Amino acid sequence: MHKPLPVDTSLFFKLVRVVNLTARPFQQDVGKAHQLSLNEWRAMVVVASHPGSAATDIAEATGLDKMSVSRAVSGLVKMGRVTLENDPQDQRRSHVFLTPAGKKLFAQIGARATQREAQLFSGLSAAELKTMGGTLDKLIDALVAAEAK
Repeated sequence: MHKPLPVDTSLFFKLVRVVNLTARPFQQDVGKAHQLSLNEWRAMVVVASHPGSAATDIAEATGLDKMSVSRAVSGLVKMGRVTLENDPQDQRRSHVFLTPAGKKLFAQIGARATQREAQLFSGLSAAELKTMGGTLDKLIDALVAAEAK
């Protein structure tokens, strides 16, 4: 018989809960108002920061699987929020760029996202934020390394 997961003390469960609690307002408010999925938004964030990213870059930056990124990018293309440009050296690879409409939407939603992030972390000191950032980087590195095996 398996031991039940200690929900109240599990760091993993707490991480999942934080993600879900922060995603819920997006889905309820922003996503519905702009016909934008959370994964589409995540892809837009990467492309806004790194114009010309390929789907594999977006998957790596977000931790999403390739199929989820493909669906997100397809939805963004369909809504006119991103455009794809073929890579001249690899015709199987496309580079993703925000369109003017995508840039406008990103600026609008990005301002709210920045406020939400500030609100979320307002109770933590600069030292706590630095420690948390370093710890999360270590976790990400460990997970990426384990997946590469």
